[in-house]
Amino acid sequence: MTWHVAEEDLRAYAQGELAPPLLWSADTHLAGCARCRALLARTTDPVALDAGWARLDAELDAPRPALLERLLVRLGVADHTARLLAATPVLRRSWLLSVLFLLVMTVLAVRVADQPLLFLALAPLLPLAGVALSYGPSLDPTYEMAVVAPLHGFRLLMIRTVAVLTAGLAFNGLATLALPGYGLSALAWLLPALALTATGLALTARLGPVVAPAVVGGAWVSLLVLAESRTPAHDTLAPFTAVGQSAAAVVAALAVLLLFRTRDRFDTRPLGGFPNGGTL
Repeated sequence: MTWHVAEEDLRAYAQGELAPPLLWSADTHLAGCARCRALLARTTDPVALDAGWARLDAELDAPRPALLERLLVRLGVADHTARLLAATPVLRRSWLLSVLFLLVMTVLAVRVADQPLLFLALAPLLPLAGVALSYGPSLDPTYEMAVVAPLHGFRLLMIRTVAVLTAGLAFNGLATLALPGYGLSALAWLLPALALTATGLALTARLGPVVAPAVVGGAWVSLLVLAESRTPAHDTLAPFTAVGQSAAAVVAALAVLLLFRTRDRFDTRPLGGFPNGGTL
């Protein structure tokens, strides 16, 4: 070394008062000069030095927020809420790409075979599955964090449900736009999707986060099979007629009411944390 950082510059450096470009030169020099590092240690208050190392350790250990988390914070969402939302399993890229791929393949099959029933049967199941996979001890990698978060279990469940539904319904809506030939009938999946999701959430308080959506999804498939067996060829299946849509709206309203009445159960068993899928 042909030069060393002046002692007064080292004091300013230690106090965070050294301005560029001297700051940049000091940073580079201290990285390779043991003598100046030793002098810096002697001229620095030990308490301030320990506090600086503690802040550095905390900064290095702190997890880096993802893009979605930073965006939510900028929109005014609390830090802990944004972290729990960003950690929702089904909002990850792999899940969203899988759903998008499934919808694209379904739309292509419908356009080739001219069978809109395939899309109408699948679309309501995707939001149900997405919401079911967004919480629960066996599904959520941040379940323990969610339990100790300063949020009611029901409120967090609703926040995640809205986030997942928004993503799922947006994808379904884009897929519907790819079927313009079917007109408004291509939107017949919307009310069944809301009914299935609300019913799955309402039953989760009693059956758990795995059994409840499985039962609701199985009931939907069974209903479609029964309706198809009793519907003449080329006629609209009952769930997608005006009467069926009205029934779906009623079921959704009743499920929301039941969910509201049982909301306290999600604090007793946070986020559907049923040890064996049993009831309360």
